[in-house]
Amino acid sequence: MQIRPLEPADYDSAVALWEAVSLTRPWNDARADLIRAMRGPDSTVLGGYEPTGTLVATAMVGHDGHRGWVYYVAVTPDLQGKGYARMLMRACEQWVRERHIPKIQLMVRAQNTGVIGFYEALGYEASDVKVLGRRFDD
Repeated sequence: MQIRPLEPADYDSAVALWEAVSLTRPWNDARADLIRAMRGPDSTVLGGYEPTGTLVATAMVGHDGHRGWVYYVAVTPDLQGKGYARMLMRACEQWVRERHIPKIQLMVRAQNTGVIGFYEALGYEASDVKVLGRRFDD
């Protein structure tokens, strides 16, 4: 699998992949998230491509100057378990390291125990923090 930032022609495929693996939520505009990440100087969406050029995996990565963040890690369902997500996470870690950011974090819904186990196997551990948020409706 080749990993590189998404091209605009792949945006629809990326959003379709996120929908296929249940990463999207009705209150979030996934395409707007993707476009914002691709336009920002401190973020991107990495795509994993088969030799044929088909997009089969994604990971959104960015940083706030202090910590890197990873979102929308997805692999085409019939290719899961082949190490693609692990490769993408390593690419995200490298992207963050190249920007001299000292740590990387991600959020996983508490009930998603299989995914939590995947990240723990990569060396990620739970942080003793509570995530608070506020949604702007305008």
